[in-house]
Amino acid sequence: MPAKNGTARGGRSGADGGTRLVIVESPAKAKTIAGYLGRGYVVESSIGHIRDLPGSAAEVPARYKGESWAKLGVNVEHGFEPLYVVNADKRTQVAKLKKLLEEADELFLATDEDREGEAIAWHLQEVLKPKVPVHRMTFNEITKDAIRQAAANPRELNLRLVDAQETRRILDRLYGYEVSPVLWKKVMPKLSAGRVQSVATRLVVERERERIAFVSAHYWDIQAEFDTGKGVDPHLFKAGLVAVDGKRVAQGRDFTSEGTLKTRDVLHLDEENARGLAGRLAGRPFEVKSVESKPYTRKPYPPFRTTTLQQEASRKLGFSAKYTMSVAQKLYENGFITYMRTDSITLSETAIGAARRQAATLFGGEYVPDRPRVYTSKVKNAQEAHEAVRPAGESFRTPGETRLSGDQFRLYELIWKRTIASQMKDAAGQSVSIRVTGASTANEVAEFGATGKTITFHGFLKAYVEGADDPSTDRDDQERRLPTLTQGDPLSATAMDAEGHSTRPPARYTEASLVKELEDREIGRPSTYASIIGTILDRGYVFKKGTALVPSFLAFAVVNLLEQHFGNLVDYDFTAHMEDGLDEIARGEAERVRWLTRFYFGDGEQGNEGLKDLVGDIGDIDAKGISSFPIKGTDIMIRVGRYGPYLDRDGARVNIPEDIAPDELTAEKAEELFAQPSGDRELGPDPATGNMIVAKSGRFGPYVTEIVPEPPAPAPAAEGEKKKRTKKAAEAPKPRTSSLFKSMSLDTITLEDALKLLSLPRTLGELDGEPVTAQNGRFGPYIKKGTDSRSLGSEDDLFTVTLEQAKELFAQPKARGRGRAAAAAPLRELGDDPASGKPVVVKEGRFGPYVTDGETNASLRKGDEVESITIQRAAELLAERREKVAAGGGKKKTTTTKKTTTPRKRSSAKSSS
Repeated sequence: MPAKNGTARGGRSGADGGTRLVIVESPAKAKTIAGYLGRGYVVESSIGHIRDLPGSAAEVPARYKGESWAKLGVNVEHGFEPLYVVNADKRTQVAKLKKLLEEADELFLATDEDREGEAIAWHLQEVLKPKVPVHRMTFNEITKDAIRQAAANPRELNLRLVDAQETRRILDRLYGYEVSPVLWKKVMPKLSAGRVQSVATRLVVERERERIAFVSAHYWDIQAEFDTGKGVDPHLFKAGLVAVDGKRVAQGRDFTSEGTLKTRDVLHLDEENARGLAGRLAGRPFEVKSVESKPYTRKPYPPFRTTTLQQEASRKLGFSAKYTMSVAQKLYENGFITYMRTDSITLSETAIGAARRQAATLFGGEYVPDRPRVYTSKVKNAQEAHEAVRPAGESFRTPGETRLSGDQFRLYELIWKRTIASQMKDAAGQSVSIRVTGASTANEVAEFGATGKTITFHGFLKAYVEGADDPSTDRDDQERRLPTLTQGDPLSATAMDAEGHSTRPPARYTEASLVKELEDREIGRPSTYASIIGTILDRGYVFKKGTALVPSFLAFAVVNLLEQHFGNLVDYDFTAHMEDGLDEIARGEAERVRWLTRFYFGDGEQGNEGLKDLVGDIGDIDAKGISSFPIKGTDIMIRVGRYGPYLDRDGARVNIPEDIAPDELTAEKAEELFAQPSGDRELGPDPATGNMIVAKSGRFGPYVTEIVPEPPAPAPAAEGEKKKRTKKAAEAPKPRTSSLFKSMSLDTITLEDALKLLSLPRTLGELDGEPVTAQNGRFGPYIKKGTDSRSLGSEDDLFTVTLEQAKELFAQPKARGRGRAAAAAPLRELGDDPASGKPVVVKEGRFGPYVTDGETNASLRKGDEVESITIQRAAELLAERREKVAAGGGKKKTTTTKKTTTPRKRSSAKSSS
């Protein structure tokens, strides 16, 4: 029985009388692995990373605070030596591991087999300082055989992998900590830059620029329906006009992004010409000009690697990359699939055998090729793990046999189908192309074309069909059957319709297509893409409209600055080349310190400027210029200010609504925004004071206020008399101001409503010798007595609550959290959370809608809508919230614990085995 807090004991001693301590990253893995290892093993988790570079200046130890490099946490003057601190929330766990180690005879470091796992193992060894033999235990699936084999065949730590991972961490720290402050000074506080996140943001921004610059072209063609007259189905088929008098008819691919034709060798039909030609062709005889048939084959898709799994889960299941990895992590830890962070598409001989046997059992021997299929990775420097993502074990469980449910079942089924299909035969069939000709009443020779596909043997398509990013793309298993025809066969036209078309701008990236683009450009490591996309969403650089990733105007400003002043840092080829350098370090072909020196300090011999000099020369950066973007054909500028984007025309400003995508802000839309009333409405004078009451729209929402007359100017001092000091302007009477209730709007609020709002806070009387007031606050309506307060059910209660009712409320215990008001019915029910197993609902809160499983609450983000949010997205928000709470050491803030600090030393790692 596993102990609590992630410790799982398989017994006190083994056959040789010793005790082996096995350390993994997660409690879930510890529990599963302990059951497989049996007696003589104690399995404990580190609960992720136990130490890292300092996260803030407060975490830098006092003895280093005076150092010039302290804020970086990396001694750039001394071989880029990193300063590591034990995370405050891991001190207790580290102490526990040390105590367990005192009772152990051997230490097995069983963290994940990728570079990050290797680095975690090294950090554990450095912090725990074991005096017993140390072994590195690796496996790519959590099954009994795999775990026992890994324990019987350990290896030594791979210091090359550790070196490469450390270099990556140091590089990312230098990039983020040196470049981010430039963004704070020139764009907006609290922004961040990153080696891969900034390039990913640039990709999304560049796509939006293409959409903004895109000029749509309009063209027409003719769609006809022909009848063979043979009475054998199919006897009707559709064909499109492809040529007139031997000249090809222009299609969308013939136009540039500026809306002009790429060549003059095509016929561009407009509406008038297309309709006229269709009329002249109606009722005319046609015949088959040619029939071309070719064999069709389609090979199976290779098994999943990390990125293709993320892409397919996005297309087929609607999962984000981050959510896919979260579900996959649970499947891996519970022994259902192999390790999910991998560049490899190869399968072990055991897995190939299992897939072939299951394909033969389920579909028949005729669907399995005579020889196994062997796949080779095309990903450059693929090395994260040694096998594709597949079902775990020597024989695969069908989805029904797993007893999984919900999204874990769906993802397992996807992986299982793909793995089985990868060892099945090709799909086969025939592709057919038919050309039809006929002459119009004006003797114009029109040629129509139709293509078809028939599948004679489905092969692997029986098990799995890959999705597509473009929903208009035909699926691989989709057939288009055409009649059996021969050259010269007569045809009659049953329909001849002119159709108009417009070229479309390039599609925005989705998570799936952005992952593919990053991988194709060899930018970053595939295992980090999910967290990178999560980061640019969290930072507000990108938001979602449906599945599309839309850049914010803030992202435009950030990318503008980086492109103009740090071009290399967001250059696609340069970033990919940096990844090559990190791979060279991992292979022992490059030296870490020399490589980092060249990046940070530059290479004087080749004239390459280093990061330090780049960030030290920012005086010429025009902060206003990099955050300003003209709208073509107007005198209007889009500007990104400290409080958000706005339009500026000769000093006149108007805020840009949050939900407008950059490509939607056309000249017409900008004029429309300027034409809208400012929102200021004079409601009338206050009968009591005579001051004009005005309703306004402000940065924090609509409000009402009074126009207070300017105080009279002081009389001028007589000549030779000292000027008397006057009260500061700030001491002049302040106008009363009050925000509108949620139920009110600027268009309909009346003077009576405004005067009621301005009467707040309302004094109800006295209780216990203290005044009781009803007032509206940041957290909603409430009553107050001294330092005590109670929430009210609605804003309208502010005007009706009595002193007696207030007395009753104060007599009740004070409720805490979001539940302090009467529980409102949920806005939507989404289903069960895969992590907690509890039902998730959407509720309305003081700060807007949020999702909750009853224990964890998470606010909806920009782009999330109550009507369309899915259980997958809700689970992702809840998981992120739990991570933040865990990172903070729990829900309540506590006094920061001093961290254990360790300058990096390589000697201890070299001496262990």
